[in-house]
Amino acid sequence: MKNTVFIRAEEIAQELQISKALAYKMVHDWNEALQKRGYTTVRGRVSRKYYEEQIYGMTGGEQHAGV
Repeated sequence: MKNTVFIRAEEIAQELQISKALAYKMVHDWNEALQKRGYTTVRGRVSRKYYEEQIYGMTGGEQHAGV
């Protein structure tokens, strides 16, 4: 679901080929950082834009090549 605002930990695990536990930890850490900056977060999900910035270093309208 590339058109959603949020990406789920399960989708992160699949995309990065990592365990679900590690994906949930990453999402948890990212959500903590976002909360400290005053953003509202959703447990088990993170903003797709923030995820792409953290993993691929993308900003703005860039798109990754499906690593």
